[in-house]
Amino acid sequence: MGREGPDPVDEMNGTEPQSYQECEPLPARIVGIVRAPRRVLGHVAARRRWVDALLVGTIVSMASGVALLQTAVGRQALVDQLERTAAAFGQPVDDAQYARFQEMSQHGATYAVLRAIATGPVLALGSAAIVAGLFSGLLGGRAGYTQVLAVTSHAGLVLAARDVLGAPVSYARETLASPATLTMFAPMLDEASPLARFFGAIDLFVLWWIVLLAAGVSLLYGRPLARTVLAFIGAYVGVAVLLVIAMVVSGGTV
Repeated sequence: MGREGPDPVDEMNGTEPQSYQECEPLPARIVGIVRAPRRVLGHVAARRRWVDALLVGTIVSMASGVALLQTAVGRQALVDQLERTAAAFGQPVDDAQYARFQEMSQHGATYAVLRAIATGPVLALGSAAIVAGLFSGLLGGRAGYTQVLAVTSHAGLVLAARDVLGAPVSYARETLASPATLTMFAPMLDEASPLARFFGAIDLFVLWWIVLLAAGVSLLYGRPLARTVLAFIGAYVGVAVLLVIAMVVSGGTV
């Protein structure tokens, strides 16, 4: 793709735009996302480097999910997850519906592939379009779509890490429910209570992804980091609240 104008990251640093090839290797960027995220995000955004991170993250997530859901434990965990999701939104699960869930679990590998695509390319491309449309289109920012895509693709590596780390944990716990939600800090709550549902809707890895995305946006568009992070987290919390309201209104039981 062509360049969409001057690089805000380069302008901030007072340097000339770098070539696409002058970029750290992916393993170094993966480590950097944890140790020095702002440096890595600024680095890849200036060079519009996104393909390798998105491809590797998607493949890793896909492989982890397929490996889990091809086991008997993983398939049963998928059945239980489908049942719990239906119950959470007030949908009765009779014997016929449960049998359909069991049939669906036989295609667990397909489910894992589709989920990896949704949390990989779809999320990266879609969130980049939303951010670029809002900050570049409506608010007049100068960053291009591929720069934002570089940020979302590398931020998505933490979601791939969640899938890799979560697969053996899910197998051991025999559930697909994320072990990294706020409920881990309040295990005494009644899981059917609105507060427990809210805590369960806040995934710490997703929160990490949102913070990285906000950090990239603050770099690209020259916005205050703290304010941007708080705004993005606020949006995530707002979505979680709406989800809980939908569960309560629908008469969900779990």
